[in-house]
Amino acid sequence: MSSSTAASGISPIADAAPVSLCAREPHVPADRLVAEMVPPPRFDSVRFSTYLPDPNQPSQFEAVKVLEGFAGGLGGAHAVAGGKRGFFGFGKGRDKAKGKGAKNPAGPRGVYLDGGYGVGKTHLLASLWHATPAEPSLKAFGTFVELTNLVGALGFQQTVQTLSNHRLLCIDEFELDDPGDTVLVSSLLRKLVDAGVALAATSNTLPGKLGEGRFAAVDFLREIQGLSAHFRTLRIDGEDYRHRGLPEAPAPYSDEQVTKTAYATAGASLDDFPQLLEHLARVHPSRYGALTDGLKAVCLTDVRPVPDQSTALRLVVLADRLYDREVPVLASGLPFDQLFSEDMLKGGYRKKYFRAISRLTALARDGKRLVESA
Repeated sequence: MSSSTAASGISPIADAAPVSLCAREPHVPADRLVAEMVPPPRFDSVRFSTYLPDPNQPSQFEAVKVLEGFAGGLGGAHAVAGGKRGFFGFGKGRDKAKGKGAKNPAGPRGVYLDGGYGVGKTHLLASLWHATPAEPSLKAFGTFVELTNLVGALGFQQTVQTLSNHRLLCIDEFELDDPGDTVLVSSLLRKLVDAGVALAATSNTLPGKLGEGRFAAVDFLREIQGLSAHFRTLRIDGEDYRHRGLPEAPAPYSDEQVTKTAYATAGASLDDFPQLLEHLARVHPSRYGALTDGLKAVCLTDVRPVPDQSTALRLVVLADRLYDREVPVLASGLPFDQLFSEDMLKGGYRKKYFRAISRLTALARDGKRLVESA
């Protein structure tokens, strides 16, 4: 039994009948929530050396160079507000104009990766985490949603205390569409910056937005309010590598095909989609990772449009956790691009919904091979 499975109180999946996610109610200790703030499994092996810059995009080469320097500058003792060197090599020494005892750093203390979909921002962010010369316990990596879930589970003050001794905090997919959560995280980041924690972030950008990615940096710096001066923006140009030659998403299968495949696949789960949505309401989103412990495939019957926004947002989190863990998805009913209503796809959370559709579609492509081998 893996340590993560044991910690959640969930038994490993036997090579027998499929399990039901609806039967799982994981209890995740706070220390596991923090310990799991590392790059997801699909980014375990990425490094700056495995990032392949587009020869036609100088900004991609520049981003690697700057981030390597950033990582190197995070070695040694834990950074403090009165440190002698900015993280990018700017402002060496203290600000003489303020006197010998000045406490404010002279240069940026974080980096923001600005770019459209599929230019490798998460690859670079994870590479930064891996390259930073510090123990994993002194580095944290998570999505914006995972960070807000951590605050919800631990409380604001405890989260500040827990992360304040970290060398680096990486935030992937900083959400620019939730004002309440943005203010919460901005306050958290301000406390962490004061404690000497280095920051790195990316944000999501809606496909089709005018000048895709061009205004993301402006949006990000506005949303984090007083923290803007602490970030250096790195623009990463390029086309979406994930859209190059990808096959169309497979059509949904029949209930019989999904059920047969679930029973033929070791480590699979099998659930009725509407019942699973109801179950997600009873499990805190911070536990969705534990909900998927040990899974090798997720099989769903009767996929239909989600009934309301609260349900939709919970599904987004589950989709993220499945995607992070590269768990194939097999489904009957409607295709995943019909999960969210037109109003949802035009509303304030549209970025989340487009991301969920993209990720579930990718996992559905992975699930196709399960049917073929069943």
